[in-house]
Amino acid sequence: MVGVLDDGSGKQTVTLMAQVPSTFDPRNPCIVTATSSGSRGVYGAISTGEWGLKRGCAVAYTDKGTGGAPHDLQNDTVPMVDGTRKRAADTGGHFATGPHFWDLVSFNAGLSAAELTAFNTATPNRFAFKHAHSGRNPEKDWGQFTLAAVRFALYAVNQQFGDVNDKGERLVTFTPNNTLVIASSVSNGGGAAIAAAEQDADGLIDGVAVSEPAIELPANAGVAVQRGSARVATVGRNLIDFTTYANLYQACASLAPSLAGAPFGAAFAGLYNLPALPIAASRCTALRQEGLLSAAASTTAQQAEEALLRLRDYGWEPESLALTPSHAAFEIAPAVAVTFANALARARVSDHLCGFSFAATAADGSVTTLAPAALAAMFATGNGVPPSAGVNLVNNRAAQGPVRDFLSLAANGLPDWNLDGALCLRDLVTGSGAAAQRLQAGMRETQRSGNLQGKPAIIVHGRDDALLPVNHTSRPYYALNKKVEGAASKLSYLEVANAQHFDGFIGLPAVLPGYDSRYVPLHVYLNHALDAVYDHLKNGKPLPPSQVVRTVPRGGTAGQAPAITAANVPLPAAVPAAADRISVTGGDTVVIPD
Repeated sequence: MVGVLDDGSGKQTVTLMAQVPSTFDPRNPCIVTATSSGSRGVYGAISTGEWGLKRGCAVAYTDKGTGGAPHDLQNDTVPMVDGTRKRAADTGGHFATGPHFWDLVSFNAGLSAAELTAFNTATPNRFAFKHAHSGRNPEKDWGQFTLAAVRFALYAVNQQFGDVNDKGERLVTFTPNNTLVIASSVSNGGGAAIAAAEQDADGLIDGVAVSEPAIELPANAGVAVQRGSARVATVGRNLIDFTTYANLYQACASLAPSLAGAPFGAAFAGLYNLPALPIAASRCTALRQEGLLSAAASTTAQQAEEALLRLRDYGWEPESLALTPSHAAFEIAPAVAVTFANALARARVSDHLCGFSFAATAADGSVTTLAPAALAAMFATGNGVPPSAGVNLVNNRAAQGPVRDFLSLAANGLPDWNLDGALCLRDLVTGSGAAAQRLQAGMRETQRSGNLQGKPAIIVHGRDDALLPVNHTSRPYYALNKKVEGAASKLSYLEVANAQHFDGFIGLPAVLPGYDSRYVPLHVYLNHALDAVYDHLKNGKPLPPSQVVRTVPRGGTAGQAPAITAANVPLPAAVPAAADRISVTGGDTVVIPD
């Protein structure tokens, strides 16, 4: 069953979907949430839904106001909520109405006819994306959208299994009082589940199990992180903060000699430090010229090692730094930074925030048209954060004219991977201008309290996560929850060694050799967490204590790792060894074993 949550503005069209498996047992009703990860559409957390379906639970999905299908501004076509596309003029306006839910537009950038004409004349062949360009900071409502998905799933279950009165009408038989509900998902969807549990005023949610959650902490959280005997200096920064910082330094840091053996390390140097186009080395040079690297770092190698050290000092775990070259190559930091900066600042696509736009690009980086088949498929396969399905990040202000971001030339002719754009994005976090104030207000709207209202909960996170570093997300949130809830807290934190953010990369040995031999899949531990929370709620079985889970990498030759076995991914211990146990001291400091 699919539905739409819309506030009538045309900017908040949120897709809701409920799956009820044939094995659903009305005598033991259960629901698991699967809010989309990243900026994806409603199918973006299908891997979480899999656990629910196999358990016989209904699954409550929502795209949380994001999605992979864009508004094609040049041709003025928009995605409908069922994935089809229509000319905006044929949809009835900014948002459409009709007898069916599919008469609703999933996203329209909201430009007037005059604005659209001017936009296309100045910047043709561009796309607007729902997360970046809705103008309404959807992240602030991700918890509420997840709660709405639970209500929708309850409706779907009642429609199918509710008792029937003498008029043949379905009754509200399944309610939060008799239906077990676990809030779950991964990444941004996991953060949405945490937000939903905090904001659950109606008792909809019984427990929480999330993986690698994007959790935004308040600036005044008053918590600390200690690893081994050393306190971590920089913790608890918001995603837009640490991502804009990564966007400054990752390309340069990827050339560090100490990363030569990292996944994609040698390939990165070969692709982005060509004699004719030394992009990454030029970023190092430009950072030094801006005073963002020390004057003493006179060689590229020295500059790259210093850039890597700055990432570590800003909260990245040493283990996670090996992912720097592959993350830089996939343009992860700039894509996330641009998307979230637009959303948090409530920018319109016509604002071209910091000079960025989204477009298909040719081999030389110039803006071109997108194949219709690629555009049609983006609803299902797009990630909502270009680079995606042929659409890339474009720097409108490059010296050679609009060009794919990493190919940008600065005004001085230096191919510095658009340092000016990166500095502009960073200034939105640290500066005081009007756009910065809007973004910083948006940040505050997304920050969480740490109060899970005593709900049984498990967070799992990979220690090697370089996208959502543990020092900025799960570690300080665990401390905040213990500080806020005290003895009432029922949160367990499982930190998984040798696990990172993108399990899918492990399955690409030909493209990213080394992920297979170095890293274990994290998703198996989300399934363990879901099993544990379910067993706790149904049978009273204790949750696993907070601990570091010591996994075993598959090893072997990079790109040809041996098959994974159960020995590589051991279960969390019911009674962890003292050297593995995670604790909180002084009421505000989480202590993580080495």
